[in-house]
Amino acid sequence: MTDWERNGILSDMARIQQLSPHVVNKIAAGEVIERPASVVKELLENSVDALATRIEVDIVEGGVELIRVVDDGEGVEPEELPLAVASHATSKIREADDLFRVQTLGFRGEALASIAEVSRFKIRSRRHDRPTGAELEVAMGVPGAVRPCGSPAGTTVEVADLFSSTPVRRKFLKQPSTEFGHISEQFTKIALAHPRLHLVLRHNNRAVYELPSAEKLIDRISLFFGSDLARNLIWIESEFEKVRLWGYVAHPSQSKATRKGQHLFLNGRWIQDRSLGHALAEAYRGLLMVGRNPVSFLFLEMPADLVDVNVHPTKVEVRFRESQKLYRQLLSAIRTTFLGANLNSELTMRTGQSPGGMGGALLQPVQRTIDPAKQLELQQDLVAWAREQSRDWGKPGYEPVYPELRPEEPAHSLPVPRFAEPTPAWQDSAEAGAGANDGHGAPEPGETYSRLDTSHAPASEPFPAESIAAELAVAARNGLTDVRAMQIHDSYLVVETPEGLQVVDQHALHERILYEQLRNRVLSESMESQRLLVPQPIELSTPEAALLAEHRGLLARFGLCLEEFGVNTVLVTAYPVMLSRVDLAQMVRDAAERIAESGRDPSSRDLLDSLLHMMSCKGAIKAGQRLAPEEIDSLLAQRHLIDDAHHCPHGRPTALILSRNELDRQFGRLG
Repeated sequence: MTDWERNGILSDMARIQQLSPHVVNKIAAGEVIERPASVVKELLENSVDALATRIEVDIVEGGVELIRVVDDGEGVEPEELPLAVASHATSKIREADDLFRVQTLGFRGEALASIAEVSRFKIRSRRHDRPTGAELEVAMGVPGAVRPCGSPAGTTVEVADLFSSTPVRRKFLKQPSTEFGHISEQFTKIALAHPRLHLVLRHNNRAVYELPSAEKLIDRISLFFGSDLARNLIWIESEFEKVRLWGYVAHPSQSKATRKGQHLFLNGRWIQDRSLGHALAEAYRGLLMVGRNPVSFLFLEMPADLVDVNVHPTKVEVRFRESQKLYRQLLSAIRTTFLGANLNSELTMRTGQSPGGMGGALLQPVQRTIDPAKQLELQQDLVAWAREQSRDWGKPGYEPVYPELRPEEPAHSLPVPRFAEPTPAWQDSAEAGAGANDGHGAPEPGETYSRLDTSHAPASEPFPAESIAAELAVAARNGLTDVRAMQIHDSYLVVETPEGLQVVDQHALHERILYEQLRNRVLSESMESQRLLVPQPIELSTPEAALLAEHRGLLARFGLCLEEFGVNTVLVTAYPVMLSRVDLAQMVRDAAERIAESGRDPSSRDLLDSLLHMMSCKGAIKAGQRLAPEEIDSLLAQRHLIDDAHHCPHGRPTALILSRNELDRQFGRLG
C-alpha cells in the first residue's frame, strides 16, 4: 500500500464510478457549446431539420443574456419535451448503422441537453394538428414540469444567462459585438445553405437581417458579401457518378488574405475539408498572388452513405469514402470552366476624391526639379542636424510599450551590406512574373500606385524636396552619393557597386523601409494621421465590422481611426500620413481579416507584427511603377538607415549581387 493510500487521499478517487447526468452534460457542453454562436448554430439546425419555412432569431447582448429562436416547423409532442432535453435522445437515428447514412443536420441528441445544463432554458412547442401547445423550463440542468400553454404552430426556444453556472467559461467570452459577429457568421451559413428559408435576425430588438425566401443563391451572396463580389462570380457545375458539384467561384481579381471567403456545403451542411481546400487552391495556381486565397461558394450533393459526418462533436469535419475522386472532380470542374472564361483583370482608375483630399488619378510620379544651390544648403543644414541628433541615439530613457518589439539601434553608420548568391524560391519559372514574388509586388485591381513617401508629409506633398535632401545628406556621410542606378521593367533597380552590380526589387526594399518606420513610430506613439474632411464609409461583413469596432484602439495607434456606422459599415475618419496613397477600403478589409486570423489578444506581438506587415506592403511602391531619378536616389539612400535592408518583412531578398569577377568570367576576361 502506498503512502497516498495509507493517508486516504485516493480512497475515493481511485474507484470507478458512473458519472451523473449533470456531469455528462457539462462535459458535452464543453465540446459542443463553445460560445453563444454555437447555441445559435444548434438551434438553427434543429429548426431546419423540423422542416421550418420561417425562422426568427432574437439576440440580446451578443447572446450572453438571451437567445431566442422561433420556427414554424413540425413541433414537438408535449410528452416528448422531457426527452428533447435529455442526453442522447433524438428522433433522427434509431440504430448504429444510421450513423453512416445521416440525412439531417443534427443526429447526436446532446445539443439541447448540453445547452440546458449551462443556462436557463425554456422550450415551447405546438404541433400543427393540436389546439394548444406545451412548455418546459430547465434551470441549469434541473427540469421542471411540462405545462400547457398557448403557442403558435412550431417551436420556440429561449436560452438565458448562458454559462452563468460555469463562470470561467463566461469570463472568457468576448464583447457582445464580437460575440454577435460570430452569431451572424453562423446565421449567414444557414442562409446560404438554405436560400428558400425566410430568415430574420435581430440584435437588441434591432433588425439586422430580414431575408425573404430567395429562388437564387446569388441574391443571398449579394446581400451578405456585396454586389461587387456577386458581379465577379463564375458559375461552375459538374456531375460525376452520384456526386453533383455546383456553385460559384470568384474571378481571380477577388481574393482574400485568409481562407474565410471559402464556403463549402455538403447536403445543406457547412463543412471544412483540407483536401477540397487544396484542390481549390490548385485550381487557382498561377492566377492569384502568393499569400492570397480564392473566394468560393460551393455545394456538394451526394448520397448520405458516401460520407461519414460522425467525426467531430461540432459536425464541421467529415470523411468522404472517395476523397480523391472528389478532389479531381472539383479541380477539373474549376479549371475547365476557367478555360472558357475571361480572366483578364480590368484596370480601374480612381478619378474621384483620393484619401488625402486630392482629386485625379495617380498613375505616374510627379517629376520634380530641385535647385542645386537649395539642395546643397539643405544638405549642409541636415548634416549638421543629423550629427546633433546622433549624439542622443542609444541613450537610456526610451522604453517602448512592447519590449519584445524593441527596435534595434538605427543602422545609420552601417556599411553597404554584402550578400551571398541566394537562389530564392520566387525565382522559380512558374512564379517569376514581375511583382508576383511575395503576393504583394503587383498592384491589386482597383488599387492606384502608392507614391514613394519618405517624409511623411501631408498628402498634398508626397515627395518634397526636403525629404530627398535628407536622405542624400545622410548618404553623403556614408560616402554613398556617387551611386549610379537605373530602373528596368519599372520594377527593378540596377545599381553599380564597387564589387560589381546589384539588382534591387523596388517593392521589397520600400516595404522593408516602411515596415521599420511604421514599427518605430507605433512603438514610440508618434504615428501621424490625417483626418478626412468627409469620412469614408467601408462596407464589411458583420463579423469583420464587429472585430474592427472592438479593436479600434489598436488601429488608432497605427493612425487609422474608425467609427461604427450601422451593423456592417465603418467610417474611416483618419488615416496614417505615411500611407496616404493606399487604397483605404482594401487596407481596412485586410486589417479585419488579419485580426480575425490572429485569434489572439490584440496586444500580442504576432497581431501587431501582422498589421505592420500588411500596412507596409500596402503602402510600398509597386512593381510596374516608374520612379523619377530623385525617387530612385532617395530609395537607395534609405537602405543605409534601416536594419536588415537585404530582406523584406516576408523574408524575400531585396537585392541580388553580381560580382565584377563573375561579370569578367562570363565575358571571357579571366584566364
